Amino acid sequence: MTHTDQHVIDVTDLRRGYTGGFEAVRGISFSVAPGEVFALLGTNGAGKTSTVELLEGLAAPSGGRVRVFGLDPYRDRAKVRPRTGVMLQEGGFPSDLTVAETVRMWAGVTTGARPGAEVLALVGLAARAAVRVKQLSGGERRRLDLALALLGRPEVLFLDEPTTGMDPEGRRDTWELVRTLRAEGTTVLLTTHYLEEAEQLADRLAILHEGELVLSGTPAEVTATRPSRIRFTLPEAVPAARLPLSLRAAAEGRRVEIRTDRLQDSLGVLLRWAEEAGVELLGLDARSASLEEAFLEIAESRRGTSADRAGSPGSTGRTGSTDRTDRTDTMASAR
Repeated sequence: MTHTDQHVIDVTDLRRGYTGGFEAVRGISFSVAPGEVFALLGTNGAGKTSTVELLEGLAAPSGGRVRVFGLDPYRDRAKVRPRTGVMLQEGGFPSDLTVAETVRMWAGVTTGARPGAEVLALVGLAARAAVRVKQLSGGERRRLDLALALLGRPEVLFLDEPTTGMDPEGRRDTWELVRTLRAEGTTVLLTTHYLEEAEQLADRLAILHEGELVLSGTPAEVTATRPSRIRFTLPEAVPAARLPLSLRAAAEGRRVEIRTDRLQDSLGVLLRWAEEAGVELLGLDARSASLEEAFLEIAESRRGTSADRAGSPGSTGRTGSTDRTDRTDTMASAR
């Protein structure tokens, strides 16, 4: 098995610094297998876009190594770029062109481009082909961004916040398209602020915080690192102190929350106790941790570290702005 058979994307101790000494990516490592959907998550300023730009070959890393198809995407850009599709956060298309004209223009600089009608049908814009770009809604512009990323039948597809601005129907349609592409063997790396999107699409994911990779794995593995919860309300005559000690309940008035790493066992103990004591558990809700809960807990737990870093000597205070760097490559250099 060759290197590229094992991993389409390899990132090792990757770093990216900016003028003034600020380091947006601080030595992260991960890999992406062929046909896998891999999600990069993080708050604004976490380093997601800075990382994806290095994978796309838009800049050279300050340190570490990145390989796509076993090649350096920056130095070997001419070999890597025709095999990848890139959906930027903002397309910047000429507003007076129609959708069809925009696709034809982009196809002119794309190797082995799909027919325009085919790609517009894929993203649900076939009926809008004659509409000028400036008349499209924000969600429709994102669909057009995606159409252009798919023109070259990419082996690797980079999606940077792909469904921002889309309505729920557009988001679901995009999810289905990503699933279809994965089934056809396309490798997808996406960034997203929609945690449900990552749960729905990603085979594996990584959570970044201020340029560092703090947790990675399948969505199930990531959520398994956080406790499940059981919530309910006790009747007025039943104090929380009567609950079994093994449940370690936290109560606020009559409202009770139990955090547990053994959801089924804890729920069984609770239900047996309630039955034996003749207690009705009002509004009983038991569930495993969600990706959102895991994400927010990580962000909260590292907030103190962030504050210390922001106040340290040499800090630039730019942690909220570097993840959306200005990406003004011309169409020719992007293709």
